[in-house]
Amino acid sequence: MNICVFLSAADLDERYTRPAREFGELLGKGGHTLVWGGSDSGLMKVVADGVQEAGGRLVGVSVEFLSAVARPGADEMVIAADLAERKRLLLQKADAVVIMVGGTGTLDEATEILELKKHGRTTKPVVLLNTAGFYDGLEQQFRRMEAEGFLPRPLSELMHFADGPAAALAHLEESLAAG
Repeated sequence: MNICVFLSAADLDERYTRPAREFGELLGKGGHTLVWGGSDSGLMKVVADGVQEAGGRLVGVSVEFLSAVARPGADEMVIAADLAERKRLLLQKADAVVIMVGGTGTLDEATEILELKKHGRTTKPVVLLNTAGFYDGLEQQFRRMEAEGFLPRPLSELMHFADGPAAALAHLEESLAAG
């Protein structure tokens, strides 16, 4: 399974790096491929290290202005012309998506896949990995959107919320086996 992970390239403390590393290791041990932004820094590096050291494959999609920090030694590295092309390629190469902790770029990528799902343009499973409660407020906002009629489909059809790496991967594997 090719799993796209949206996450930060920032250097963060252990409460975020430990679960990212664990998720990467689970992907690698499961024989899965990580599809990610291609960076060799921050959480992107941490998850890629975990995947690679556990025997998984790495497919990076960087962008021209960030190509200097692209990870050497990935199994495949594509350099997109701009961020829009990068998002398109990331989703094209993935069977499923995991949203991990990140900033505005991560939110941009997350809302793109959710809009595509909302409009029936993709059926790929999406998991929001809520490490250390990072997305508690966002989850509350999504639930409010659903309760007040802003989502034309049930939130559970758009994404699944997971508290830990093992639960996130288990949901993806079950979703893809059922679909």
